[in-house]
Amino acid sequence: MNITELTEVQEKVIPLANSGVDIICQAPTGTGKTLAFAIPILEKIRAINKPQAIIIAPTRELANQIANDINLASSDMLNTKAMAVYGGEPIDKQIYNLKKKPQIIVATPGRLIDHLERRTIKLSDVGVVVLDEADEMLNMGFIEDIRTILNVCPKPHQTMLFSATISKDIEAIAQEFLVDPKTIRVNTKELTIDLVHQYYIDVKEKDKIEAMSRILDINDYKLVMVFCNTKKTVDEVTSGLLIRGFLAEALHGDMRQMQRDRVMARFRSGQINILVASDVAARGLDISDLDVVFNYDVPQDNEYYVHRIGRTGRAKKEGLSITLVTRSEKAHLREIIKYTKGDISQMMIPTVEKVTKYRVKKVIGEALELIDSNDVVSRYVQKEMMKLDGVDKDMLIAGLISLELKAKNDNSNIEVTNEIEERKIQRNTKTVRIFVNVGKKDKLKVYNLTDLLTKKTDLSNKEIDNVEIHDNFSFLDIPESYKTDLINSDIEYKNIPLKFEVAKDKRKAKTKSKKK
Repeated sequence: MNITELTEVQEKVIPLANSGVDIICQAPTGTGKTLAFAIPILEKIRAINKPQAIIIAPTRELANQIANDINLASSDMLNTKAMAVYGGEPIDKQIYNLKKKPQIIVATPGRLIDHLERRTIKLSDVGVVVLDEADEMLNMGFIEDIRTILNVCPKPHQTMLFSATISKDIEAIAQEFLVDPKTIRVNTKELTIDLVHQYYIDVKEKDKIEAMSRILDINDYKLVMVFCNTKKTVDEVTSGLLIRGFLAEALHGDMRQMQRDRVMARFRSGQINILVASDVAARGLDISDLDVVFNYDVPQDNEYYVHRIGRTGRAKKEGLSITLVTRSEKAHLREIIKYTKGDISQMMIPTVEKVTKYRVKKVIGEALELIDSNDVVSRYVQKEMMKLDGVDKDMLIAGLISLELKAKNDNSNIEVTNEIEERKIQRNTKTVRIFVNVGKKDKLKVYNLTDLLTKKTDLSNKEIDNVEIHDNFSFLDIPESYKTDLINSDIEYKNIPLKFEVAKDKRKAKTKSKKK
């Protein structure tokens, strides 16, 4: 398999696993944990055609990946085979393949229980049980299925539990089913510092798609993953990229298994080069050689950040991650930096001029390739061009290129600025007086309002001015450019929905007010 050095998790797990003890291993994606449990399992396989090891995984994709890796590692071992069984595939087909008597079963929990009930899989000779991505299986609601499986496994047997995080539920499972387990923790530094170049970009929420599009435009990335926190955002980002002419598809939990398989096949074959995914949908996917991972949203969990960026720094190859950060997400990014002990540097958004230059070159290159192909359309266009009299053909070509760019990049005129440029613009920005429907009776103070707005919007403390707190309402001044976003925002203060409006003169109170 061209592996010449052990990873940290392999170095720590393999000797313990060979000794037969139970193991709890906390390790993120991309650390080589599949071989960490696969090699000891293969060393223990006996010359009998019955299942001797069960590996339980949360998803069909991960089950297939593990089975393929084990079969590759055991290719020189005669009569040793791993088989994946999972939902979403006809059970009759699996029953037929089980008659070939694989020694290692890799299964999703629900389908394994189906086979146990049908007695098409028997666990009487199983000596090793592995729970892979245990935290994800519990998050997906498989905890009772796992208990059912572990209860019917023969005793004694060796149990190895692998998880990105060690939650209370994981500890409860370990306490119930593992015997004097040894705990191993893999340092996340292996992924986040040494292998992946990490960057962040300051950007407003509404400009994230354009910022990402500009970076994609000026770089020749072959395979790209974009992570979002919600299924709704996955669909919105995919749509935004498609509108701009990128080859992108979505992957999230609401999709049927057949759809997920089709998307992954297209991504691996290069028919699309951008995969937009939620964390749950992407867990367990085996995708190598990713050029870059975009965090469209800052992940809610620090471990999710490690999982995401670990996909681009595998097998001791260098990777790249870019995180799009709004002002309200900055605090969470600082937590991630502290957690990973990594260095996440700021990246500037490419300017309109730089991006346009690349886009023009790309269109011209595509046009020249089309002419060289000498197909029917290009021959017809050349014929019609020869008929044009009194037309400046250079100007015509420039106009056609501009038309093509506008067609592919309807939003290329969106103002995306870096922080320094933003401050320069705001010094000359007009302000607008805003009315808000809470005041002293709601125990609102100036710092409550400013703190809430800086956390929930892109406004900074310096941009909120002349705050007046009255009995039943309040006023504040903000740059006019934020007006629409604030009026349309969905913000609450002590469970009171806030209503923002442009202030009218008649609403200005004559009473004494507090000023910031």
